[in-house]
Amino acid sequence: MASRIDHLGIAVRDLEASEALFGALLGTESQGREVVETEGVEVSFFQVGESRFELLRPTKPESAIARHLEKRGEGIHHVCLKVDDIAAEVARLREAGFQFVGEAPRPGAGGCQVAFLHPKSAGGILVELSQGEH
Repeated sequence: MASRIDHLGIAVRDLEASEALFGALLGTESQGREVVETEGVEVSFFQVGESRFELLRPTKPESAIARHLEKRGEGIHHVCLKVDDIAAEVARLREAGFQFVGEAPRPGAGGCQVAFLHPKSAGGILVELSQGEH
């Protein structure tokens, strides 16, 4: 079961410009960058209370973020929920009829294990589940 909203994923074209924008908006600096090869993205996190904003810039033209930018432009890409036992949550949600995008779970940013619920089975929202500390 989800314990909190971990982060909002925001697709961006220019990571430097977006870091400057969110830094000014939130009055804080990025916690740093990380390339997630398996997802074809470079990410930058901003802490806001117990949750975060995750800026995602594609590093590969075939990545999900590149396709999102092409179809929908910049903006919110996904909502991430923190879970204690991702394997159990994936099993529970599959049993309940939810569909996943790609392998679930799989490695994500910050050493976490992640799984993505397909928007068609989650009310039109791409929902990420995440287990682990960042």
